Amino acid sequence: QAVHAAILRHRFLIVRAKELRCGPEQSRRFYREHAGRFFYQRLVEFMASGPMWAYILAHENAVPLWRSLMGPTKVFRARHTDPDSIRGAYGLTDTRNTTHGSDSPASASREIAFFFPEFNEQRWYEQDEPQLRRGQLYYSAKERVHRVLRAEEAEVT
Repeated sequence: QAVHAAILRHRFLIVRAKELRCGPEQSRRFYREHAGRFFYQRLVEFMASGPMWAYILAHENAVPLWRSLMGPTKVFRARHTDPDSIRGAYGLTDTRNTTHGSDSPASASREIAFFFPEFNEQRWYEQDEPQLRRGQLYYSAKERVHRVLRAEEAEVT
């Protein structure tokens, strides 16, 4: 809940959100670029250890802003240099550091497709994103996402 509140407080738009649980095989696929590195197995085990929330976030310069909000990967460093960051406040260890964030727009697209295969990123950019930029949105606490305000909804609210 604290991470979700931080997302809203920093004015990210939540495009999609879902609670899910990844098994060991899905976790290995997600972190396959790190296979063979000393921390790989710890990442896989942590990701597969319980439920988590996956988000698609939107914001101008979303990738660097989210990475800044997360704070340094190394929790000890985060606690001392950026204690108000998500990892500084809630991280346990370097591989149990609370959050993950894409390192580039290309990685974000790949990771969005991994967690949200039903999401059509191109369609979102063409249809919903321009309306969101104009402020035609509302936050649905029940769904935990921002929604585009449709003409018929605007008349009701």
